[in-house]
Amino acid sequence: MSESKSGRGALVTGGIAAVLAFACCLGPLVLVVLGFSGAWIGNLTVLEPYRPIFIGAALIALFFAWRSIFRPAHACKPGDVCAAPQVRTAYKIAFWIVAALVLVALVFPYVPPLFY
Repeated sequence: MSESKSGRGALVTGGIAAVLAFACCLGPLVLVVLGFSGAWIGNLTVLEPYRPIFIGAALIALFFAWRSIFRPAHACKPGDVCAAPQVRTAYKIAFWIVAALVLVALVFPYVPPLFY
């Protein structure tokens, strides 16, 4: 089964890009909330200039994953992994989790100013 048919590669790429997109902003906040501290946390803002690139990569990867995951089941051959209902359900759940990560990456910079 090729990666292009299952959508797994695009889904993983989208997830990694989404995590990198909010690593500059949400990463330090999460680390401080978890009890980690130190001056090194401020170095995570180095990724801020690359945030639009990561978000763009995540959106493009999500598009390709969506195209592969949400196609009709009859487009898969009977022996392919994408034809199994359990696999299709797992991919759909993973897709929506990654989509939520991308949404957080898109919205997070605009939310903190509302609280101060």
